[in-house]
Parts: sequence; structure tokens; C-alpha cells
Amino acid sequence: MTAHPERILIVGPAWVGDMVMAQSLFMSLKQRKPKAEIDVVAPAWSQPLLARMPQVQRAITLQAGHGQFGLLARFRLGRSLRRNRYDWAIVLPRSFKSALVPFFAGARIRSGYRGEMRYGLLNDIRPLDKQVLRQTVQRYVALGQERKAKLPPVIPTPALRIDADNQLRLCRKLDLSRERPVVGLVPGAEYGPAKCWPVTSFAKLAASLNDKGIDVWIFGSEKDQAAGQQIAATAPQARNLCGQTRLEDVVDLMALTQAVVSNDSGLMHVACASGTRVIGIYGSSDPDYTPPLSEKAQVVHLGLECSPCFKRTCPLGHTDCLTKISSESVEAILLDENEFIPN
Repeated sequence: MTAHPERILIVGPAWVGDMVMAQSLFMSLKQRKPKAEIDVVAPAWSQPLLARMPQVQRAITLQAGHGQFGLLARFRLGRSLRRNRYDWAIVLPRSFKSALVPFFAGARIRSGYRGEMRYGLLNDIRPLDKQVLRQTVQRYVALGQERKAKLPPVIPTPALRIDADNQLRLCRKLDLSRERPVVGLVPGAEYGPAKCWPVTSFAKLAASLNDKGIDVWIFGSEKDQAAGQQIAATAPQARNLCGQTRLEDVVDLMALTQAVVSNDSGLMHVACASGTRVIGIYGSSDPDYTPPLSEKAQVVHLGLECSPCFKRTCPLGHTDCLTKISSESVEAILLDENEFIPN
């Protein structure tokens, strides 16, 4: 490997939270190699998110859907990138197909973790010691280190660029007032219900916050509309924004809140990177594996004997890891007088 590869191609992950965590790798690379040019191959949905990462020079869309092998699309993209003459490619996903674009692009060094028989596609195959690199973000950043570097690596905290003009536009368009403190709620999680705190608990929290003079903004996709409506129905000063905002809009609006209460989801990681305070609620997942990356984040996790199970739905049928977290306990953490800063 050259001592200072200047043109770096990174194959990014396919999930929102993972892409936010990948920014730690981009930041680490730029700290060590300030003149490096970093291009990222990623799904189309991630382009607005990557545009908020100043370390990324170019976001390159892969025209293959999530879960699709897309050999022809990967071949065409890789061949079109050969003219860039990449010194180094880093492949974050561990799948065979993820290593194809750097191979077709002719990147000189192609780094990734061992798995799925990628010998030949990768020529810098790293072993993954899960005891040393316990966190997803550590595994990402470690791939950008020299092979003999001390592990685990130092993890830079993701920080997305905020667009103040877009904030003003959104507040006008959506008629959002900032006269009172605002708390954001994220009731959804793409992975499944075993990662979702009950909507009734979010609703109780929203109603109690309204009673205390705190407005609530509910964030999510079109899929979360029903949950958002249920929460907003219990709280007169709650605004259901689910399905009304683009991903980059969520970044800007979260930055205006005093705090965000979220399931372990992609938007939890977006909230952390927006700079606001975050309360992350964990059920079937493990906060030691994918923690919220912010000094202003706090985790709510019961640590029951059956968790983390990493299942989409509770195999025991009760989801106690989430239902036994009361709205009162979350509110107490949220409104800690040493942490909650009103407008």
C-alpha cells in the first residue's frame, strides 16, 4: 500500500444509521490524509446525507436496489470509474457483490474484511476480531487504518452540516413555531417492531411534555404516519411530520430541537450527527454494538436476560425489553435539570 493514497473509493453501507457511522471513517481518513479525495459509492437515497458530509468529494449512485446482485450495473459503474485511477478502495459491507465495483474500477489496493470468498476481488483482506472491534463504527474506522495500527481505533464523532436557510424555509412551510422548547420523537425503526418502544408510550410522553410547555415534533417516513397520528392525537402541541420531510430536512429540523427521543434507528444516528441531545431506547438490539455516537446521547436499556436477541419480532411474544420501559422513566432522563436546556 502506498504511504499516502490520495484517491480513495469507499463502498458505503445500505442503511441510514450505518451511513452516518461511516462518516467516522471519512473523518478519520481526512485527519490522516488531508489532501485525499474521497468518493463514496452508495444507494440513491443516501446522496442527500452524503452531501452533508464535508469529507466526501463525490457521492456516486449505484443503480442496483438493496438486496439485488446487479452484476451488470456494478460492472458498468466500475468500468466508468477506471479513469479516476483510485489508489485505494475500502469496502464496508462484507458481501461478495459489494467488492465488485472497486475490482472493476481497477483500484490499486482494495481493502475489506474476510468473508464470502472475496479473494481476488480484494487484495488487502483483513481479519475481523469481534472481541477487539465490538462496535460497527470501530470496524469501519479500522479498515481505514494501516494493517499494523493499534486497535480499536479512535472514533471521530459524526457531524452533519446544517443548512440554516433550509431550516427557515421548513419552519415557514410547515408552520413550525420555536417560541417554546421542542423535543423530537422518532417512533419508527426500519428493522422491525422488536426495536420499537410502544406508540402508546411515545404518546404518553408527548402529552406530558405538552403539559409542561414543551412542543413535540414527530419524525419518520411515510410508513410511520399512523404512529405519528396516534401520538399527535394525544398531544395538542405535537406536530406529525412523518412523511412530510426529506432526509436532509430531518437533519436540519432535528438540529433545532432541544432533544430527540428515538428508538435504535437510522434517525437516531441522524439526530446524534445533527448535534442535538439524544435519548436512545434499545430493546432487541445492543447499545454496545451500535451505540449513539454523541457525547450528548444517553441510552435507555433494561438489559433483560433475553436481550439483545437481534430479532425483528420478539420470539417470546411479549417484548418486555421495551414495554417495561415507562414513559415516566424516559421523561425523567429527558428533563434532568442538568441536561435539558430550554429555548
